[in-house]
Amino acid sequence: MFLALKEIKYSKLRYGLIITMILLISYLIFVLTSLAVGLASQNTQAINSWNPARIVLNKNSNVNVSQSLIMQSDLEKVHLNPKQDDLIGAAPVVATGNHEKVSSQFVGLDPNQYIAKDLQLISGHKARNQQQVVVDQKFQQAGYHLGDKLRFNSSKEQYEIVGFVKNAKFNIAPVVYGSLPTWHTLRNLGNQFAGSAVLSKRANFQIPSQQLHSYTTKTVVNNLPGYTAQTLTFTLMIGFLMIISLIIIAVFLYILTMQKLPNYAVLRAQGIPAGKLVKSTMAQTLILVVSGIGAGFILMGLTLLVLPSAVPVAFSLPIMLGTVVGLLGTSMLGALLPALLIVRINPADAIGG
Repeated sequence: MFLALKEIKYSKLRYGLIITMILLISYLIFVLTSLAVGLASQNTQAINSWNPARIVLNKNSNVNVSQSLIMQSDLEKVHLNPKQDDLIGAAPVVATGNHEKVSSQFVGLDPNQYIAKDLQLISGHKARNQQQVVVDQKFQQAGYHLGDKLRFNSSKEQYEIVGFVKNAKFNIAPVVYGSLPTWHTLRNLGNQFAGSAVLSKRANFQIPSQQLHSYTTKTVVNNLPGYTAQTLTFTLMIGFLMIISLIIIAVFLYILTMQKLPNYAVLRAQGIPAGKLVKSTMAQTLILVVSGIGAGFILMGLTLLVLPSAVPVAFSLPIMLGTVVGLLGTSMLGALLPALLIVRINPADAIGG
């Protein structure tokens, strides 16, 4: 460690450039990771707030909540516990008011069941009748306020915004919470249809019907349009960046080691074991990588503070720690190539003996 630090202090510009390179790579990876987490969370914020263990849908719905329809006759076959089970109606809508149009996801609720009762509002109050709705804070960012009126799709019926909720998005679209009768109206459905999905906190929940199927929450999330493709794309991008960082660090350290081979040969000839030189190289790599990653992390934090709220970024400590560990692992792996050079040094050949 002493030798590594002395060398870094002696060649400040050379090692400063390496730290800068690691900083830029780690910064890009951190930003992409935050963006991936943010986009993924916008697909699942509403579902996560509902906290279901099982989601029952029509078996012909292609595991899509918005495309599912549950018949009233099927729902009558099972007793729903209001504290653990909830019937919702979902429909994509375009909300129109005095401000910009917002593509949204309307979710009709039963006020006596747990989702409606557990809604955490940041302002206003819960809907008290069929003409009132509670909306995601995205509407607030679009200029809407409590008391503003909304129309959905081509309907002339107006609904009053009485409350705002935070982080209520489903498949990226902000959620509008209303009533089940309003959902029937928006979908032009009769009373023979009960809703779109039954959500249950019970892991063994089933409805005895051949037309319905019970899915895990993870299965429903993975089948959200574009969710899996989006997640895989970001994962591959981050993975490739880590591989690129491994290659770049290995090449830089290899070149530096080649330049210092005569010095290492002299040290070997003086009796310093190869293991000590290898440890010094690995310690030097660790110092450079930790410095670069630390600076990149700080820069990413500053970036998150100045980004506008419309940018879907989110910070997840477990995922970020995993990314840091991955960067450290690939960097130390890249240091093995110059370490191999040091082990193979022949002191006599290197000094012309």
